[in-house]
Amino acid sequence: MRSIIRSKIQKATVTQAELHYVGSITIDQDLIEKAGLWEGEKVLVVSVTSGARLETYVIPGERGSGVISINGAAAHLIKKGEEVIILGFEITDRPVEMKNIIVDDDNHFLRYV
Repeated sequence: MRSIIRSKIQKATVTQAELHYVGSITIDQDLIEKAGLWEGEKVLVVSVTSGARLETYVIPGERGSGVISINGAAAHLIKKGEEVIILGFEITDRPVEMKNIIVDDDNHFLRYV
């Protein structure tokens, strides 16, 4: 079995960093679906801005809102305005076709890569 990247959201901008919130990352429901993520799924969040890396879980945000909110203690590591990459993985014994999406400056889907 191998851990394979299955989902990737690139060039996303953090719209909120909510320290006093139950931990997670809130992601626009449209982006969750385009990238093939699931509610509650563990993801790796990488800040292109600061280099910080953290694991958390997905909660859906308002569809079409462009929200990318870093919640809870993770807000100490990744702040509003930072560019992030969000990665979902799958443990499998066979190759996986990755869904890799790029978003615009407002976190709306641009295209598959």
